[in-house]
Amino acid sequence: MWRGVMVSMMAAGIASGASPRESIKWGRPVEIATGGGVRGPWQQNNSRYDFVDDPSVALEPNGDAAVVWVDQARKDVFWQVFGPDGSKRLPQAIDISRTPAEFSWLPRIALSPRDPQHVYVLWQEIVFSGGPHGGEIYFSRSVDGGRTFEAPRNLTNSVAGEGKGRFNADRWHNGSQDIAVSDDGVIYTAWTDYEGTLTLRRSRDGGTTFDPPVIVAADKQRPARAPSIAASGGKLCLAWTVGEDVNADIHVASSRDGKTFSPPAIVERRQGYADSPKVAFDRQGMLHLAYAETKGGPFEPAEVRYAQSSDCKTFHGSRVLSGAQPASFPSLALDGDRVFVTWEDGFPAHGLGIAYSSDRGARFTAPTQIAGTVDPGPNGGAEGRLTRKLAVRGDSIVVVNSARREGESSRVWLVRGTLPPK
Repeated sequence: MWRGVMVSMMAAGIASGASPRESIKWGRPVEIATGGGVRGPWQQNNSRYDFVDDPSVALEPNGDAAVVWVDQARKDVFWQVFGPDGSKRLPQAIDISRTPAEFSWLPRIALSPRDPQHVYVLWQEIVFSGGPHGGEIYFSRSVDGGRTFEAPRNLTNSVAGEGKGRFNADRWHNGSQDIAVSDDGVIYTAWTDYEGTLTLRRSRDGGTTFDPPVIVAADKQRPARAPSIAASGGKLCLAWTVGEDVNADIHVASSRDGKTFSPPAIVERRQGYADSPKVAFDRQGMLHLAYAETKGGPFEPAEVRYAQSSDCKTFHGSRVLSGAQPASFPSLALDGDRVFVTWEDGFPAHGLGIAYSSDRGARFTAPTQIAGTVDPGPNGGAEGRLTRKLAVRGDSIVVVNSARREGESSRVWLVRGTLPPK
């Protein structure tokens, strides 16, 4: 599978930063949920869907892995917590969305760095509010470490089809939203709608209330999609790509007050479609960026690239991390000086790939496929793959994946690894 990878890495200027004895030690997969494999024709919320999908993960300070996913048969978002040994911390999964008449898609988790008991979940709820496209952005909070969740709240109340990430008039991904919590406890949420408007809302009181929406970008000719938020030390950066452009580039805008944003910077102007950015700040304030890029339009095989910026305006170090194997829809996580990037591995994707750096992105390991992430069915993401499948904390790394075998079965699972010493 990886023939030619080292040649591609050398051509891209990638240096290997870890020897074989420093490799991640992966454990056995832990089953999270199973379901059917049926995805019938689209009939809005009356569609016959019977499968599990859309996992996202976060690592709690004590090392437990918090996971959210959707059960399409029940049309809801579910939450469970797994200990380092794979045991379930809750007697049964918690239904967060509680809307069995409406589909709930592509949730994200954010943990408060100021209060470990505060957990925030954001997702797309397929509410038809009067427009041609169903979609609202919903938020729920736990203040007891994820043992219970408050009633969901609609952050949008719009008819614009919120959470749509449009490629063109006929094709889009759902789940075009993100959530992040700064080290000062401020919650930032962002999403796009079908028309392409990119909106941000923040909460400065731990999710009790949210400030009025702020429009960051609005261009119907080149609609924004796939936003990603990085927030730390009073800095806020928001990255996205655009539709209706076969040579779309990644845009990044920054803010110091959460209300006004700089004109968007272009990461790198290249031929091909750049998509699904993920951004995060390290402890020195460097912005790290991972994204996918094709050599053609948005539906062609892609590679995963990496770059960084000290000011959210100029980017350097752009290089390919994924080697010769097609790769797409990255996830990004930081821990100290270490930078981890995973991606959907293959075209179509079966399993997850990974590369990581121990020196703030100067050098990365050779790309490898993560043991235990492959299923005979292709990777899930029936409504889009704008998820967050990676979390890192201390000496632990966790990835989640989903797969569906058409008409047969589906599953969501977790794989935990132990990192080499720093």
